[in-house]
Amino acid sequence: MKPSLNRLLDQLEASKRGVGKIDPARLAKLLNAVGRQQFRDAESLGRFHELLVFLRAFPPSPAVLRKVEQLLASFARRVSQLKSGVDLSSLEEENLSGIVGTSVCAAFHYDQVAWLAKRFPRDVEMDLADHERTDQLAATLPRFLPLLEEDSLVEADVPYPRWVQQASRGRDLAWLLAAFERLPLSPEEKAEIFGGMELPVRWKLGSSKASRTLNKRPVRKVYFHIQPLIRRNEVSLAEELARSPLKVQKLSRREGEKILDLCREATTVRYRELYGTTRGDPTQVLRAAVGRGVEIFLWGLPPERRLPLRAYQAGFTLKNGVPINYIEGISLFEWMEIGFNTFYAYREGETAWIYAQALRFLRQVLGVSCISVYPYQIGKDNEEAIASGAYWFYRKLGFRPMRRELGRLSALEEKKIASRPGHRTPPATLRRLARGHVVYEVPDVGAWDGFSMRTLGFAIQRRMAERFAGNASKMRQDSRERLARILGISLAKWSPIKQKAFDNFVLVLSLIPDVARWTRQEKNQVLDVIRAKAASNEPRYSQLLRQHSRLRSWILRLGSS
Repeated sequence: MKPSLNRLLDQLEASKRGVGKIDPARLAKLLNAVGRQQFRDAESLGRFHELLVFLRAFPPSPAVLRKVEQLLASFARRVSQLKSGVDLSSLEEENLSGIVGTSVCAAFHYDQVAWLAKRFPRDVEMDLADHERTDQLAATLPRFLPLLEEDSLVEADVPYPRWVQQASRGRDLAWLLAAFERLPLSPEEKAEIFGGMELPVRWKLGSSKASRTLNKRPVRKVYFHIQPLIRRNEVSLAEELARSPLKVQKLSRREGEKILDLCREATTVRYRELYGTTRGDPTQVLRAAVGRGVEIFLWGLPPERRLPLRAYQAGFTLKNGVPINYIEGISLFEWMEIGFNTFYAYREGETAWIYAQALRFLRQVLGVSCISVYPYQIGKDNEEAIASGAYWFYRKLGFRPMRRELGRLSALEEKKIASRPGHRTPPATLRRLARGHVVYEVPDVGAWDGFSMRTLGFAIQRRMAERFAGNASKMRQDSRERLARILGISLAKWSPIKQKAFDNFVLVLSLIPDVARWTRQEKNQVLDVIRAKAASNEPRYSQLLRQHSRLRSWILRLGSS
């Protein structure tokens, strides 16, 4: 009796977990057996796809890799065969999206839509047919469609797609983006108005190399896993962070643009958008080859798109040329909040070791020693993280809760685990543990345990309410003039970008009561920090910021509860 498709997929899944331990010839034979099957539902085909893309990133032998590539090349045909009479909607869901022959549809941000339309002009379109937020369209489209108000203000069931079609001659998205480009507004204002429409945009992948099926970067040498994959309990974060510095390569602008495009493709087909991915600076892309076929890329933001105070690095990881995760590191002095998301298909592939290398690279670039993880990553409003026990992933690497009561809860749960074989932390307890950040410090001093950027922001809002009757423009002008006098400078010769950096920074300096009594050296140091915020290399800003101990002391005090 021939084994069923589900049974074969179960065997392939077990073999995937045993990469480096099982015989590659046996795995190739199993791949052949599954490849000969007739797929009759989208779920099974999607499951097969996930197993293949994992094995492409973590291959045990050249023969297995060749077979995987051959099977992935057949997916356009397989999806096409399924289209008649089979519901393919599951292939557009987040955990499976991005397969050749399918499409993704979402209300992407303005910068992302503009990039998609430029890079894939024939494959991207507006999807207004089922758009339910007609009130949003009524508020925005009259800017571009003369006399639309005659219809939108008084009539029901306004045919917005037809209005747009008449004006655009069928090139609806290109027409709309061109209209937005002509608006006499800043990029941020255009993005705000565009986002208000919540406009669905559909990207038809076809046989695009941007699909997850085909998306990868050529590599000179493939790393084959002839030994078992590195498990989490084999990773010492302390040892990895103490290793010698990585060899870092700065890419050319052209190569940087290729990397950013590859990352945007990998995240967009998964319905993911990251501020630094969409708006990254291609002139600041850094590469580190950390071993085992892993390359990590980091980059910053152009000066005009930076955060007001914190330094920002985005990035992603390639494993044998395959995108497997994305990274976000946001730092202030030696403190950094880290976002690290491994794509679904690769979460059983040496995640802890790769995570340690990403932290190692970020620490080297930004000079951080206090690494904090967002509550969302460990389960706050994230049931997927609760189900996977994400809290223990970080705890076993050496992270600890920043809030004392959560530290006590964690210690109590660890005692239960130690004394009760087979004990599993209840979801309710994991949700409680996810109410606050976890942190890893070198050394562990706890200086940032009570700090929050939000607390610092609220302090500025209270000052605005108490002294300027809630008038932001008046507060900015007063802060600018007063601090310019205190620091002894004239802003007239400063560039607009430097003036913007100054205006943001002095809002915080205005909260510091003794800034006028700082030494001339301390004042010059803070001016160097502000100028660096507007310069080409933001890690330099981070370095200068860490050297200003008096500023650090005040910001810690103002931002701590």
